Amino acid sequence: MNGDGAIRRMEEGDLPGADALRHLAGWNQTLADWRRLLRYAPEGCFVAEKAGRIAGVATTTRHGTDLAWIGMVLVHPDFRRQGIGRALLRFSLAHLDAVGCRCVKLDATPAGKPLYESLGFREEWPLARWEGAAPEDLVAEGGVRPWAARDREAAARLDDAAFGVSRAPWFDRLLEASVAVVAEARGQLAGFGMRRSGARAAYLGPVIAESAEAGRAMVAALLAGAKGQTVYWDIPEAAGEASALAARLGFRRQRPLLRMFRGENARPGIPSRQFAIADPATG
Repeated sequence: MNGDGAIRRMEEGDLPGADALRHLAGWNQTLADWRRLLRYAPEGCFVAEKAGRIAGVATTTRHGTDLAWIGMVLVHPDFRRQGIGRALLRFSLAHLDAVGCRCVKLDATPAGKPLYESLGFREEWPLARWEGAAPEDLVAEGGVRPWAARDREAAARLDDAAFGVSRAPWFDRLLEASVAVVAEARGQLAGFGMRRSGARAAYLGPVIAESAEAGRAMVAALLAGAKGQTVYWDIPEAAGEASALAARLGFRRQRPLLRMFRGENARPGIPSRQFAIADPATG
């Protein structure tokens, strides 16, 4: 980072400034999302200061030492092209290396790919942002019910298989701000899904499904509760059934993203079971 800047841990008092950067970038997270990230990983969220101002921010989340995530890397327009984004990424990676994380992932835009490659990240798989209005005539299907506390253990197992690790502690926080459902088949949990509010649109995700039938049923139930609202939905290209469903429901593919990893990707998961990711900031 050029000049007299410094990077430090993020504090609660920084959140309005961090959210102001989010607003300038046009992203969908809310102040509550920032607070959730900071309280979940207070040692892993960072602020770059320069000239007495918040010049940039970055967040990390981790799931034990098997996998960590870098997200919410933002630089104020006044401080771009000064190496702040790269410095924040290096600082975040040094933190994750120090605590023993074996693999770090992120979701990159095409423009960001060269920077991430220069820091040792490699391509894993493509995904895309879809956007549309939840159909007014959508009817929830059978086999889906609201999430209950007793579903946590079975959902963690499904997530471990689909995502590569269980994110149960993070999802405990996310559930507080989400509408959540599960799908059942033959008396067993076949999937789970969530929908939450955002600054610009409702957000559909995560949706983890063992089958296309379970995925379609949960999406229908979650969108039926948001009729007429603009919804963002991020889908791995490998989840072709989800992309086809999004198109049938009138959603439009807005922009490509690329999942990338650094380190040993020993637990890649099964992206075809991810009918919707949790969001690009946390995977």
